[in-house]
Amino acid sequence: MLTMTRTGSPEAGTVHILVAEDSVADAGLIREAMRTSRISNELHVVPDGVEALAYLRRTGKYSGSPRPSMIFLDLNMPRKDGREVLREIKADADLRRIPVIILSSSGAEEDVVGAYDHHANVYIRKPVDFEAFRGIVRQIESFWFSAAELPGA
Repeated sequence: MLTMTRTGSPEAGTVHILVAEDSVADAGLIREAMRTSRISNELHVVPDGVEALAYLRRTGKYSGSPRPSMIFLDLNMPRKDGREVLREIKADADLRRIPVIILSSSGAEEDVVGAYDHHANVYIRKPVDFEAFRGIVRQIESFWFSAAELPGA
């Protein structure tokens, strides 16, 4: 598990974000984009859907893990893909209120529709260059951590 902490204002608190992403390069892009964030954040990166659900349910090596304020979820992962993970999260009364942002390289209509059918909060196609990716992260930050009211905040 990769962890990155950025210090922000003391009254802001730390936002925990679970990143379920099997691509080390894409996880690195997310980490780098969040490094310049205005919010204090801690990323918890897991490589597949099985690990994501273990983290969320705080089982095994994740028994002491903090509850994330948000989930970045890739659709195409080994062992259990993001589609299955999304269905399980949204079917679980304890997890369903955590916002799930789908970050996928797929622009296929069935993937987009399927994600929204299973109650994803937003579907974003992964940009290919870092500046575009950082722009997306800033928009996510601006909306979800500035304008939106999150449960448990």
